[in-house]
Amino acid sequence: MPRIPVKPEMLRWARERVGRTVEDLGRQFKKLSEWERGEVQPTFKQLEDFARATHVPFGYFFLPQPPEEHIPIPDLRAIRNQEISHPSPDLLDTIHTMQRRQAWLREELIECEAEPLDFVGSAGISDDPQGAGREMRRMVGLDDGWAARVRTWREAVGELRSAIEESGVTAVINGVVGNNTHRKLDVEEFRGFALSDEYAPLIFVNGADAKSAQMFTLVHELAHLWLGESALTDTGLISRPSRDIESWCDKAAAEFLVPARDLKDCWRSVKHQDSPFEVIARRLKVSPIVAGRRAMDLRLVGREAFFSFYEHYIASERRPRSDSGGGDFYNNQNTRVGERFALQVFRAAKEGRVSFKEAYDLTGLRGGAFQEYANRLGVALP
Repeated sequence: MPRIPVKPEMLRWARERVGRTVEDLGRQFKKLSEWERGEVQPTFKQLEDFARATHVPFGYFFLPQPPEEHIPIPDLRAIRNQEISHPSPDLLDTIHTMQRRQAWLREELIECEAEPLDFVGSAGISDDPQGAGREMRRMVGLDDGWAARVRTWREAVGELRSAIEESGVTAVINGVVGNNTHRKLDVEEFRGFALSDEYAPLIFVNGADAKSAQMFTLVHELAHLWLGESALTDTGLISRPSRDIESWCDKAAAEFLVPARDLKDCWRSVKHQDSPFEVIARRLKVSPIVAGRRAMDLRLVGREAFFSFYEHYIASERRPRSDSGGGDFYNNQNTRVGERFALQVFRAAKEGRVSFKEAYDLTGLRGGAFQEYANRLGVALP
C-alpha cells in the first residue's frame, strides 16, 4: 500500500496543536511514534484519519513547515499566558465558521438591497458608556424590569438573544464546535467575540459558560458592535480590562443589565438580607458577581464586602456545566445557527440563489436534518 511522504514535524505539530500526547493518540494510530521519528510514513487513509482526529485541513500536511496561526480578529482578552497565546483549533474553527457565515449573509443582504444598520459604530469610546447601555436596551426593545418577568436564567438568555436578533444582529450561543459534542469550547480560553459589520453584525457567546454569565457576554459583545469594533473577549467584571474599550463595554453592559436606578430602588429592600447579591441576581437575571460588582461601583457596598462575597462564590460559578449540549436537536439550532441566519439560507436555497451543498456547509446541517429544521422554521424546501 503506497505511503504518503509527510514531514515528521508536520505530524508532531498537528498532535501538539490539539494538546494530545503520543501515548494518547497512539492508541488510535499505532505507529504514530514511528511516523514522528520519520521511520515509517502513513498511508493515505491513515493520514486522512489523523487529519480528522487532529482537526487539521488535509492539505496542511503537504506544507514545507507548520503554518503560523493567528486569531483573525483583535484579541482583547485580559488573560495573557503561554497556553492562551496559541489559539486552540476549536476557537479558530469557530471564528472562521462565523466569519464565513457573516460574509455570505452580508453579500445576500446587499444583493437584496437591505439597509445598513445605523447603530453599528454609532458610539465612540469618548461617549458615556452608561448612556450607551440605556440606548442599547431601548434599541433591542427591552423595557424596565423585563428580566424580573421571566422565570429562569435560561429563559432570560433566550429572550435577550431573540431581542438582539430582532434588531438585525446574528446572535449565536454554542458550547461546542458546530454540532460536534466531542469538541467542547473552553470558557478559560474565551467567553465570546463580536464580528462588526454594518449589514451583518454577529455575536458569538461560549455556551459552555453559566447562563448568568452568558447574559453579560451577550450584552458586552453587543457593546462592541455599538462601537463598530470586532473583538475576542474573556468578559468579566473582576479581572482588570486589557483595554479601555473593554472597560467601556463592561460599563455599558452593566447599565444595560443592571440599571443604576433599578438597583438603587431594589437595594433598599434587600440590603439587610443574608444574600442580597443573589436576590438581585434572581430578579434581574444576571450573575450574582455582576450584581455585587455593580453595587460596589455604585457605592452601595464597600470593596471588602464585595470581594469577600466573590471569594466564596467563584468556586461554584466556575464548576463545569453540563447544559451546553443535550435537549432537542432542532431547538439547539436556534442558538447554534440562529433563526435569522438560517431563514436567510433556507430561503436562498429554496429560490436557487445558493446551492444546497453551500447551504449545508453554511448551516452545518445535512440532508434530512437540514430539511426538518427548515420545516420547523416555516420554509418548505423542494
